[in-house]
Amino acid sequence: MENPAEYCQDDVWEELIDGVAVAMSPRPHVNHFRISQNISMIFYNYLRGKKCQSFGDGVDLYLTDKDRFVPDGMVVCDPYKVRTKGVYGAPDLVVEVLSPSTASRDRGYKRQVYEQSGVKEYWIVNGPEKSIEVYILKDGKLEFENVYIVYPDYELEDMTPAQRAAIPMTFKCSLFDDLDIHIEDVFERVE
Repeated sequence: MENPAEYCQDDVWEELIDGVAVAMSPRPHVNHFRISQNISMIFYNYLRGKKCQSFGDGVDLYLTDKDRFVPDGMVVCDPYKVRTKGVYGAPDLVVEVLSPSTASRDRGYKRQVYEQSGVKEYWIVNGPEKSIEVYILKDGKLEFENVYIVYPDYELEDMTPAQRAAIPMTFKCSLFDDLDIHIEDVFERVE
């Protein structure tokens, strides 16, 4: 194969953003998929045998006539929203893992559509920074709740024991009181 890019042209994923088809390219790197898969597995294992379902990267999300997204993760608790071609209507949780080519849309337009559609919780995950920004829907607005970070060793070395002890190692999804999410599990095997 002379040019691998030519080989993959027929397999272009697109999102519909404000009525415009936008190619999701270049395809994300391995760390992006690792993060998406880790989050999906955390929820898959927790939700086994329960009403809610976890979906990883690759499932279409139909929110409006002009907006069909492909988020990196979702949790859907209403089984009537899940159909053969994807999820129709607001999931309870949406996860977007930032890529350089999509970061502004994930933080801007998509966040606005998620908010207007009634998504209850929205995570923006930054792989290189190993951070998870959590937004919770309150009074119709997705409000910043907190950011959870895996601190690099060089920063931990400069902290006092009390400062290190104050760093959260887990957090809870607002949807499930009994699910402790270990921040390092989200970034397992991420280089």
